[in-house]
Amino acid sequence: MAKVAFLGLGVMGYPMAGHLAKAGHDVTVYNRTAAKAEAWVAEHGGARAETPRAAAEGQDFVMACVGNDDDLRAVCTGEDGAFGGMREGAIFVDHTTVSAQVTAELYEAAKGQGLGFVDAPVSGGQAGAENGQLVVMCGGDAAQYDAAAPVIDAYAKLCKRLGGSGAGQLTKMVNQICIAGLVQGLSEGLHFAQKAGLDGREVVEVIGGGAAGSWQMVNRFETMLDGKFDHGFAVDWMRKDLGICLKTADEVQAALPVTALVDQFYKEVQKMGGGRWDTSSLIARLNAIG
Repeated sequence: MAKVAFLGLGVMGYPMAGHLAKAGHDVTVYNRTAAKAEAWVAEHGGARAETPRAAAEGQDFVMACVGNDDDLRAVCTGEDGAFGGMREGAIFVDHTTVSAQVTAELYEAAKGQGLGFVDAPVSGGQAGAENGQLVVMCGGDAAQYDAAAPVIDAYAKLCKRLGGSGAGQLTKMVNQICIAGLVQGLSEGLHFAQKAGLDGREVVEVIGGGAAGSWQMVNRFETMLDGKFDHGFAVDWMRKDLGICLKTADEVQAALPVTALVDQFYKEVQKMGGGRWDTSSLIARLNAIG
């Protein structure tokens, strides 16, 4: 079993760190709001630290799941950042969805200090984190990935290295691009069914087993039909992710017309007060205008 620090105990990080503890790893946690870390220790044992640096001292692995590029920089290289406390040869595993640019920056900074750095964004949402069923897409040096993968397995149903540093973040961008189009298509389909006088649940029962079926359909159609969005992956975070996708698309000269359009639809959902709603709330926009 490994000595592990986990930085960031949000809706994803809290259960992910819990799975590490349940797997028998020696876990130290850090969270910007100390009360959350105290609650985690009360539930799972282990220890908490006052700073990322203190959490990282003496650990084999340091996992992070924070908010954005700036948050990640702060816990890695900011004042009292984790890199300052990590021993030579230790490996930092970043589960945050961030830009490929900050990943490259931190990979080089880690390498310069004799540390490993694996970018490892996740897919599966809060339910996947709670059930230990996340898909983890990784980039980084093969030897460091091979060392980290058995630890990541505590909360993963699938963990795969896609290439060198940044490959994990680029793959997560593909994931978000695909989800954006799927959710919009599902929203339009269910909206159409309702307007046409069909029973949406019966429609999904029929089409869900065919070519139209998807994870989004299976897991979100009922709450979409009921207009319930106080769960899941927030629109605010999706717009952050899609912004990264669109910026990177410009850099690599990829055309993402549907993604750009859906990003604007999510902007409209934010204006409706739905910034914290689940991404499936695209249907609420359609219902509001039609």
